[in-house]
Amino acid sequence: MSYFQKHVFFCTNQREDGQSCNDCGAQKHRDYAKQRCKELGIHGAGQVRINSAGCLDRCAEGPVLVIYPEETWYSYVDQEDIDEIISEHLMNNRPVERLKI
Repeated sequence: MSYFQKHVFFCTNQREDGQSCNDCGAQKHRDYAKQRCKELGIHGAGQVRINSAGCLDRCAEGPVLVIYPEETWYSYVDQEDIDEIISEHLMNNRPVERLKI
């Protein structure tokens, strides 16, 4: 068994040229997701880990995150999207089809 059941990587990259995920509030959304998972008691060893990542090379679809081990990629717009990813994918193992890329 892996150390984490699910590992979530938020691209929080800030580019000098062109669109980047952090231009779309990625760091704020990553911080929110981490805090929300802690509040729900699903963050930590054997559960969910929320991490920042450098450029995930999908800038045109940003902001983006990826969840392992499923290798599920998402684009999101707001806190409601993050809440849906947490409740559906992280808590109930149901990918959010409308947000997948």
